[in-house]
Amino acid sequence: METHVERISNLQDLERSKLDRETGLKLFEDMTLGRRFEDKCAEMYYRGKMFGFVHLYNGQEAISTGVIGAMRKKHDWFCSTYRDHVHALSAGVPSFEVMSELFGKETGCSKGRGGSMHLFSKEHHLLGGYAFIGEGIPVALGAAFSSRYKKEVKQESSSDSVTAAFFGDGTCNNGQFFECLNMAQLWKLPIIFVVENNKWAIGMAHDRATSNPEIWRKASAFGMQGEEVDGMDVLAVRGAAQRAVKRARAGEGPTLLECLTYRFRGHSLADPDELRTNQEKEFWAKRDPIKKLAKELIEGDFAKEEELKNIEKNIDKEITESVKNALEAPEPPSEELTKYIWAED
Repeated sequence: METHVERISNLQDLERSKLDRETGLKLFEDMTLGRRFEDKCAEMYYRGKMFGFVHLYNGQEAISTGVIGAMRKKHDWFCSTYRDHVHALSAGVPSFEVMSELFGKETGCSKGRGGSMHLFSKEHHLLGGYAFIGEGIPVALGAAFSSRYKKEVKQESSSDSVTAAFFGDGTCNNGQFFECLNMAQLWKLPIIFVVENNKWAIGMAHDRATSNPEIWRKASAFGMQGEEVDGMDVLAVRGAAQRAVKRARAGEGPTLLECLTYRFRGHSLADPDELRTNQEKEFWAKRDPIKKLAKELIEGDFAKEEELKNIEKNIDKEITESVKNALEAPEPPSEELTKYIWAED
């Protein structure tokens, strides 16, 4: 806890994105949608309505909202992890399609074939969730390479998309991480490597697993721009993401963005979460990114408390309807068991 706390306390507010009413309400709505959606997933799981491995994003919403909200939806590309529900929602995938996928229904964004860890949406440029750590980074690298190839080789001037690759602190000890950073910097690819450092790689404390816990500094080994940011502050994340996107679109290459954050629940819904101390959990709960933004909106006179409560009510209604409709949606037809496995003529 001390390492994260000390590092966050040394970060400056000058790095934050400016707040205005319209932006603030959009950020609040997106983060609240993510939080309420995940809470409903937990409810459905414990009621025996949802099966398999389910990894929730509670506490980390400022990263998904801050990064994806600073990019262009359906233009830029996003590559997730097994903790992918909220990334999908921030990218614009309807909550009904995400919930349907979690129930394994034909109306899911992956046609019920992917489930919680394998969300995908071509329409929303979501390149997928991945069950194994590090799996998505080479895929994201390919998307970034494609963007530059189209622009420079095929002379498509409109090809200026940027790719965001999300992954956790545990992934940063894997080979794909280093190999892809090297290639991205070598070819000056338009990609943002977003490290969601929540201190724990399943049950392994981050500080015990790596020789240098400051992940953002590893960018310097490749001559890459690196930056650390308070991942519990959506405006700080948004500001850092805007700078990284600007560099990428200008052809200045990739950025390694380390977001210091904390997950409020266990590694998955099957995790009793007994390794982390109550003191640590209570400390980070006080840094809730949604409550922080709500306080700034109200104290800055950008919004009234009642407005924020109405947003919450509308989101709760949307999620309730998504669950109801998803439960009633059809299962994938049995005769299509092998569909999407092999290429079709």
